[in-house]
Amino acid sequence: QEEKKQLTLKVEELERKLETTSAQNLEFLQVIAKREESIHQCQLRLEEKTRECSSLARQLEMAIEDAKRQVEQTRERAASRERVAQSKMLDLETQLSRNKTELNQLRRSKDDAERRFESRLQDLKDRLEQSESTNRSMQNYVQFLKASYANVF
Repeated sequence: QEEKKQLTLKVEELERKLETTSAQNLEFLQVIAKREESIHQCQLRLEEKTRECSSLARQLEMAIEDAKRQVEQTRERAASRERVAQSKMLDLETQLSRNKTELNQLRRSKDDAERRFESRLQDLKDRLEQSESTNRSMQNYVQFLKASYANVF
């Protein structure tokens, strides 16, 4: 009977340990499930941010291409205007012998056109500088996002 009592006590003790261990296992399973869910959520956020970064990169590339196109068009227009101005200058030289009054008026027109051209050229330079600044800012922001996500994950 004494042995039976001791065995019963041992069985009860082992059952308590089993219950404690089962409770701990359940807690660990819950913790693991929460961590897995957290990891899953983080992966979803990472995928979303990756898609967002890709979209921003495409937008940046499109903006750069658009800026390049605009610069090229501006150069073509400037070259065309320069050719037109040179042609006008030749015309003015041929008309010089005809009429000095007409020459003075044409000179004023030419000066006015050159001022507009210079003003437009300066405006285009300013826009190009602003576009380049925007591009640099976007690139810095993308680098910042990459660094931030690298640090987070």
